[in-house]
Amino acid sequence: MEKVVNRSHLRQLVFWLLTIIELLLLLSASSEQLSARKLLREDTTDPLQVQLETSDDNRVVIDNGLVQVTIGNPNGYLIGLKYKGFDNVLESRNKDQNKGYWDIVWDDNAIDKIETEQFKVITQTDDLVELSFSKTWNYTTDYRKAVPLNIDKRYIVRRGVSGVYMYGIFERLAEFPAAQMYQIRIAFKLQEDKFRFMALSDTRQRVMPMGRDRNSDRSQTLAFKEAVLLTNPTDPRLKGEVDDKYQYSCENKDNKLHGWIAEPDDNPAVGFWVITPSNEFRTGGPHHQDLTSHAGPTALSMFVSTHYTGKDIETSYNEGEPWKKVFGPVLIYLNSASKDARKTLWEDAKRQLNQEIESWPYNFTGSEDFPNADGRGKVSGQLLVRDRYMDNELMQAQSAFVGLAPPGEAGSWQTEGKGYQFWTQTDENGRFKIENVRPGEYNLYAWVPGFIGNYKSDLNITIEPGKDIKLGTLIYDPPRNGPTLWEIGIPDRTAAEFYVPDPYPTLMNSICIDDVDRYRQYGLWERYSDIYRHGDLVYTVGVSNYSRDWFYAHVTRDGGNSTKRPTTWQIKYNLEDVSETGNYTLQLALASASYAEVQVRFNYSDSDRPYFTTRLIGSDNAVARHGIHGLYRLYSIIVPGNQFQKGENKIFLSQTRSTGAFDSVMYDYIRLEGPTS
Repeated sequence: MEKVVNRSHLRQLVFWLLTIIELLLLLSASSEQLSARKLLREDTTDPLQVQLETSDDNRVVIDNGLVQVTIGNPNGYLIGLKYKGFDNVLESRNKDQNKGYWDIVWDDNAIDKIETEQFKVITQTDDLVELSFSKTWNYTTDYRKAVPLNIDKRYIVRRGVSGVYMYGIFERLAEFPAAQMYQIRIAFKLQEDKFRFMALSDTRQRVMPMGRDRNSDRSQTLAFKEAVLLTNPTDPRLKGEVDDKYQYSCENKDNKLHGWIAEPDDNPAVGFWVITPSNEFRTGGPHHQDLTSHAGPTALSMFVSTHYTGKDIETSYNEGEPWKKVFGPVLIYLNSASKDARKTLWEDAKRQLNQEIESWPYNFTGSEDFPNADGRGKVSGQLLVRDRYMDNELMQAQSAFVGLAPPGEAGSWQTEGKGYQFWTQTDENGRFKIENVRPGEYNLYAWVPGFIGNYKSDLNITIEPGKDIKLGTLIYDPPRNGPTLWEIGIPDRTAAEFYVPDPYPTLMNSICIDDVDRYRQYGLWERYSDIYRHGDLVYTVGVSNYSRDWFYAHVTRDGGNSTKRPTTWQIKYNLEDVSETGNYTLQLALASASYAEVQVRFNYSDSDRPYFTTRLIGSDNAVARHGIHGLYRLYSIIVPGNQFQKGENKIFLSQTRSTGAFDSVMYDYIRLEGPTS
């Protein structure tokens, strides 16, 4: 390929001229102007043209005057990001395949870093360069060695944008062999000695331990390898803290921006940010939790995983099952600041995020597999709730989550792992609009805070380019068989309203100090045995308070000699009258389950057989991974009146599995309904 003339001298001259101008402006500015110019905003200058340079040393370089992006040719690894005072913000000591890379965890937990074989220029103009690095799967050479996918990794650098857009087009042909794909992501390994400050949200920010602080000479491994106690960290202020990458997880709906800040002594601070303007290509719906950034320093863009779902999420691909999906684009954004750096860089990254969201779907991608706005459709309507035991009138489904996902059963979206999903929240009147939906076949799903169960429309929805589907008024009838006799919790699909104990003071992470994030602290499951050392939890309806008296997770207890024992919780309540011929309903909603079995007994705890059992359920591991929920499950248990008695009654909830400390469930909400009136 013809080489483009190297313009590095011109770029250096322009850089120094801009620096001199910036200094002159700063010297002449008022205090208000100084504050406004804290950030060295690249987009305020006349942006340079985007240049593409190829070389004979298996590298391709894209340079827009703000950032220089170096990619391995033809392997497609991101091996260099030159910005401001950094020759490379990625860890230069790592091998090329361990700097910026895609990887897939597939059959038998094999890891494929999907090294590509072909390089192609898709677009090259003064305003944009898009490159393709691809590989076609070959049965003869790749069977059992590489994940059976045709891969196309794309990079885009735009004029005036200090970053690089990345997306991938993955395809399985019908004749490809069966495979499991448990995880798909992009990972970035940054300069360990420079990037020390991590930001996940306005409140979740902290100085982080270095990657080597997790080594055995500087830390102690706790109950699992991901969690360590820092005993001799490089930064002595972090001594005695816990570090675990799962403490930094985030729900898909909130996982839009995270990253790192480097604060060198001799140069302006630099921010490295992963910006995800849409969740359409992620799996498991808006509440699926996944990793963000963690000690390394590592930044992740997660697309597919079994985190907080276990293998209940759909990750199996059968022979004869063709599949194609576009993951991304995401933007890797770089910025710099010389004053009040942490706040300034974070606020600018949020500004850039908003700009990317407003521009979605992008109109500059070069793949026909990524439709722009004209190639998409939209759906609108209003969702109302009908529950005559709460209100004789229809109720607006306020703040309900409404989404389009591949056809399935009600609630199947939370374990759907192959297609696209598009979600929004209703307004105060239950109205919703879902825009920029890719063409395809969908069902419309919803769940409403304050009501149990899952909604699914009976309509099969076909989205076509430019199509505007108006669904009108939809009515959700949540599960209900009779009036509420009593209830515990709030139907919100989490255990956040229940009692989350104080962590052990010697096992804390400072990023989780806020009450909102307390459940992310390490070791909370062990607090159950401390608090209920003389017997298991007993909850008395009308006396107890679930925010104080209902432990956030139904876990095992310490049985001594490194063993665990099952636990049985009691609910005590009074019934003034009992209809022996009527049927009652126990609505049992779970927010999480991990290798657990809940058995339900009424009034007699020593019955040989439970009245109801969930059997063995779940592998979401939410307790160990510091989540406040995993997958949602609802059991509507019909109970004849002869199981109850006038006066005091008891329900026994036994979590009977005890193979380990994390066999557990979290309850979302429990309600006893009387017979139909």
